[in-house]
Amino acid sequence: MNSIYRVAVLAGDGIGPEVMREAIRVLRAVEAASTLRFQLTEAPVGWAAIDAKGEALPAETLNLCRQSDAILFGSVGLPDRDPSISKERRPERAALLRIRREFGLYANLRPVQLPLALAHICPLRPERQGAGLDLLVVRELTGGMYFGQPKLTETLPDGQRRAIDTMVYTTREIERIARIAFESALVRRKKVTSIDKANVLENGILWREVVSQIGREYPTVTLEHMFVDNAAMQLMIRPTQFDVLLCENMFGDILSDEAAALAGSLGMLPSASLGSKGDHETTFGFYEPAGGTAPDIAGKNLANPIAQILSAALMLRYSFRQEAAALAIEQAVTAVLNQGFRTGDIHNASDPNCRRVGTIEMGEAVSREIAKVLLAAQT
Repeated sequence: MNSIYRVAVLAGDGIGPEVMREAIRVLRAVEAASTLRFQLTEAPVGWAAIDAKGEALPAETLNLCRQSDAILFGSVGLPDRDPSISKERRPERAALLRIRREFGLYANLRPVQLPLALAHICPLRPERQGAGLDLLVVRELTGGMYFGQPKLTETLPDGQRRAIDTMVYTTREIERIARIAFESALVRRKKVTSIDKANVLENGILWREVVSQIGREYPTVTLEHMFVDNAAMQLMIRPTQFDVLLCENMFGDILSDEAAALAGSLGMLPSASLGSKGDHETTFGFYEPAGGTAPDIAGKNLANPIAQILSAALMLRYSFRQEAAALAIEQAVTAVLNQGFRTGDIHNASDPNCRRVGTIEMGEAVSREIAKVLLAAQT
């Protein structure tokens, strides 16, 4: 009897519900064309949960996540409303960061790819794009300055206010994220670029030492070290030099968004956050698009659902080990792009082969391709 994969579906705020509907549509198309089965259970999170339950991550939603095999997440936060509540209750802290802590989601993987069909949306000149961009940012997600203690704002005796954030890493935290990066490189182009600030930060010195030590366990993978400021420049000058970028939490946050700009739209980029559930390391994962809630276009059938759809593909790959189904979704997205389907963020008005479509139409187009791709793989 085939397993039923249990998924907590947390659409969130802004465009979250719209793009999530299309990801669900695609997963149902996978079901219809294969033997895979999904139990998709929706629950509120973010401002949607605050309005319904009074808090950004209600106990019922958290319990659903605990009972599930993976979390498919949309986005949370509404800038216009966030100032109305304390910073501790805002969705980014009360929901997103809490989920990361609850499930030990220490490894964030963000693939950045620029399909040749979308070369026009890359901000770089064609000669800097090479034959297409393809890199992976591996970011440590539960340490560093975002989680280090003490973290506080205090008033000094002279009346000045002082804010304190503490950047902390242990050897184990660096070792486990480094192994994720090297293992990822083994199935790619076998190169890891480790990002640090070892010239001024004690954390950077330890980071470089530990990463170098782990690197010796992977003799077929080339390891290079790069200061974060140089890495930010190199991403714009020669991004094709990178394969896997290994970053601590804050550096990874910044550089992954910069790398995302190379693909022209956050609406194209998925992410996977992997870690532990309970007392054991597992492939439990949290899957979300790289972009935000985009409240200015919410409810208008304008949002690009591809990042959410590709996040579902990463879920199939990492949490469920269903590589064929993951590839089918990715190939369906490529086929739809090659056919000229474009949401507004990736539309090229000068290309007569482009057809501008909305959120729903893009999701429907990808879903139609799923059956073709899976059928072709079986023959």
